[in-house]
Amino acid sequence: MIDLYYWATPNGHKVTLFLEEAGIPYQLHPVHIGRGEQFKPEFLAIAPNNRIPAIVDNAPADGGAPLSLFESGAILQYLAEKIGRFMPQDLRGRTMVLQWLNWQMGGLGPMAGQNHHFTQYAPEKVPYAIERYVKETSRLYGVLNKHLSDGRDFIAGDYSIADMACYPWIVPYERQSQKLEDFPHLAAWFARIAARPATVKAYAIAQAVQNPGIDDEAKKILFGQDAKTVR
Repeated sequence: MIDLYYWATPNGHKVTLFLEEAGIPYQLHPVHIGRGEQFKPEFLAIAPNNRIPAIVDNAPADGGAPLSLFESGAILQYLAEKIGRFMPQDLRGRTMVLQWLNWQMGGLGPMAGQNHHFTQYAPEKVPYAIERYVKETSRLYGVLNKHLSDGRDFIAGDYSIADMACYPWIVPYERQSQKLEDFPHLAAWFARIAARPATVKAYAIAQAVQNPGIDDEAKKILFGQDAKTVR
């Protein structure tokens, strides 16, 4: 049994996509980040970076005590290695998956996240910031679109944690001021993943978690953190 500490965000969706695809039993623990639940001591003991998602594996492969993990990319890699699925075993296939997983963690996610912030949540419109992150999001879409242009169905050939990491960050493409029709290979990949039964179920779970959006109080909690937050 996996305990999943979750909120309905792109990074949260990555782990539900994996668990639904793998058929691993899990218990969902919603962490309402707009109310500051990510700062509770019991959550920080699992996720010291006060971010979702985080998991506790109650049956780790070494047979020892429950094992906790934070950071969505690390969680995906751990789970793939645990069950021997969604990441190739051969050197070149594994390298391909890990490259694109890290591409998402270091590029697509942070840049799209800043896109969301400056276009949706910033208290004042900063044209330079909006243009910079909308353009960088477009560039990253273009990188993935070009990679998929050789006819492959998924990022590394077979469906993998690289796809699970990237897909949730493409779902809000309209909020990112992007048009999927500008990226036909990416759009076809996106449609293939959207149609997977596990994807449908994972996003139905997200709908069941009450996410009222980000009001002014939530903005203070989410966007006002500094070093004092972790003391």
